Amino acid sequence: MSTPQSRLAELGIDLPTPAAPVANYVACVQTGSLLVVSGQLPLHNGKLFATGKLGGTVDVDTAVEAARYSMINVIAQVQAAVGDLARVKRVVRLGGFIACTPDFTAHASVMNGASDLAVAVFGDAGRHARSTVGVPSLPLDAPVEVEALFEIA
Repeated sequence: MSTPQSRLAELGIDLPTPAAPVANYVACVQTGSLLVVSGQLPLHNGKLFATGKLGGTVDVDTAVEAARYSMINVIAQVQAAVGDLARVKRVVRLGGFIACTPDFTAHASVMNGASDLAVAVFGDAGRHARSTVGVPSLPLDAPVEVEALFEIA
């Protein structure tokens, strides 16, 4: 039987060291069996994978990959918080923020970069509710930010 860790290995993903919060908040809060993960940017090798806005300097394919990197960082935060990804019973919800111009409308396609990875890593337990919102800007000029809610065993 495959595990989230083995699926990550099959996908060639090594989880990074989780990013430290840059303001007055914590990366994760657990209450009961719920783990809330603060918004994660698309950091790759310690730097933003991309900057800019959709409908401007960032194309959809780049943003999909940015959403995937954001989800990798979400998963890294979960592992740091609970110690073992096998404790994830369910990805309950993902929230996506897409920095974009007012005329951009392909938010859902961008956020699939995070959603598809959640399902690839957690299987059926990775199927989740989701909101995706276009915003005028994000921290550090990131094109995407992903937050999450997990049920933990």
